[in-house]
Amino acid sequence: MASDLDFSPPEVPEPTFLENLLRYGLFLGAIFQLICVLAIIVPIPKSYEVEGEPSEPRSAEVTRKPKATAPSASKRPKKETKKKR
Repeated sequence: MASDLDFSPPEVPEPTFLENLLRYGLFLGAIFQLICVLAIIVPIPKSYEVEGEPSEPRSAEVTRKPKATAPSASKRPKKETKKKR
């Protein structure tokens, strides 16, 4: 009875090229997602910015006045109408 049992591993076909490509593509996608999640969670200090000296573009942005947008002649304001019931 012990001789009837077959304990050899089952025959598994070798994975094809497309199956390997899919497997490694999924691994790369998972690693990319983990890197993206870690980039959101872990803050990276900005070492290139010096707090003692204000940078030139920021001071230029502060001195600029916001421009008021004038309505153009081709665009007419929408007419407000009440719903008729």
